[in-house]
Amino acid sequence: VQLVESGGGLVQAGGSLRLSCAASGRTFAINVMGWYRQAPGKQRELVASIPSGRGSTNYADSVKGRFTISRDNAKNMMYLQMNSLKPEDTAVYYCHAEISDYLGDEAHYWGQGTQVTVSS
Repeated sequence: VQLVESGGGLVQAGGSLRLSCAASGRTFAINVMGWYRQAPGKQRELVASIPSGRGSTNYADSVKGRFTISRDNAKNMMYLQMNSLKPEDTAVYYCHAEISDYLGDEAHYWGQGTQVTVSS
């Protein structure tokens, strides 16, 4: 299983970026997916998560109202629309997925990360 992020970059404060995460390989069932971020010298933190079907999305308080998580199950894709970006959003953003194989065994997978830099 591979998770590959794209869409990071440098943007001015107040700008927008859209991150994408593509899942490939033996993705029998992709369950919860999420975006995490890690800023220099800080712990990795959950930004947003989304279930595979019915259920609520979940956002960190710091991004509520500015970021929107979504997914396209048919394409094994997940997205993060980031608006009104702030310098404190600068971090490496990671895609995460809980994926089950055909036996029902679940494992956690991470992407390699994509850098988001917001200049003031």
